[in-house]
Amino acid sequence: MNAIVHPASVLRGSIQPPSSKNYTTRYLLASALAEGTSRVRFPARSDDADAMMRCLEALGARLTWENETVLRIEGFGGRPRNPGRLDPGNAGAVARLLMGIGALLDRVEFVTQHSESLGRRPHGDLLAALEQLGAQCRSAEGGRLPIVIEGGRLHGGRVRVSGANSSQFLSSLLFLAPLVGEPVEIEVVEGLKSKPLIETTLAVLRQAGIVLEASHDLMHFRVPSPQHYAPRNYEVNGDWPGAAAILAAAAVTDSDVTVNRLFADEQGERAIVEVLRQMGAAVEWTEPQVHLRGNGRLAAVEFDGDRATDAVLAMAAAACLAHGRSRFYNVANLRIKESDRISEPLAELRKLGVESREWPDAFEITGSPNGFEGGVELDAHNDHRVVMLLTIVGLRCRRPITIRHAHHVAKSYPAFFEDLKRLGANIELHA
Repeated sequence: MNAIVHPASVLRGSIQPPSSKNYTTRYLLASALAEGTSRVRFPARSDDADAMMRCLEALGARLTWENETVLRIEGFGGRPRNPGRLDPGNAGAVARLLMGIGALLDRVEFVTQHSESLGRRPHGDLLAALEQLGAQCRSAEGGRLPIVIEGGRLHGGRVRVSGANSSQFLSSLLFLAPLVGEPVEIEVVEGLKSKPLIETTLAVLRQAGIVLEASHDLMHFRVPSPQHYAPRNYEVNGDWPGAAAILAAAAVTDSDVTVNRLFADEQGERAIVEVLRQMGAAVEWTEPQVHLRGNGRLAAVEFDGDRATDAVLAMAAAACLAHGRSRFYNVANLRIKESDRISEPLAELRKLGVESREWPDAFEITGSPNGFEGGVELDAHNDHRVVMLLTIVGLRCRRPITIRHAHHVAKSYPAFFEDLKRLGANIELHA
């Protein structure tokens, strides 16, 4: 699908953001690992959420919708059914969370049809950690899919895992550890990216009745085992990363926009409120509403991107229209997402005339407060965050832009274009 984004000087109104992708996948997994009935209220309705639901059903969970907002899950406990093969689609977090659970099976293969995206992402650090617990793993070069995990005979003890590239490997181990049968001690080495996502994992585990010890710096964990996940009723908050894109769009236009269902949970992307306020937007967060009045006049910002990994590209979109040079640092892990979220989006932005520089772990954008000429065709590189970035900048182009492969926005925010149109944007979608 292609999206044609027309200039939009004014955005007005109120929207409901999607539900949190990261909380949804974790609540679904915790529910499936429980024996008994759990319910998840307001789960995300996105490609990633669908991938987790599909894989959990393949592993033996029973999922039924009680109504439009409540999903009922009959869990399989610590004894998943072996499907032989699991395909998480293009959902990297789903693949990694489930690789830990896959180690409970005698043999399972993880595959994907998305060779250009998930197929490029490395998982070797997680596989090395699973082998320390007794699993045997085989993968394509560099720890990439397809991956075969032979487990079923795990043991406890001390395991070391690198956090240099992703926090998802640690999250996977934390979900697995209570089910190993013996106590597990986890040591994180080489630093830890995206700590707010580990706080999210820990919050969900504790809600599910799991007892564990975590050091203050999140580099050491002790998990008693065996433990049992308890069935629970969960409610998913709004998605701060998706909301960040809407708020950035409001900040670069003449706007009066309210985004609802945004609570103070562990999502690091709520930093978007602080960043846009620093840039000069009038932002008020009175839980659970964020209200933004924008006039398109923004100043440059400097930001540690590891605090809010999934909001960096939304912030970068605002930086494209700000006065001065913005810098985003500590973002090396953006290069191993659905796309290289530094080089590839910056290349597309240069087609619009955006000035930028990049380093292995940082990038700078020199903004143009008067906007850009537009009239070009851009590629989303199969990445939902890049779709959002290009759309936001497109609102401030003097001529329409075309975004190829814009359907990838459904990975996390299927209603993104409809919500922007509801606020007054003019966007055409073509198959």
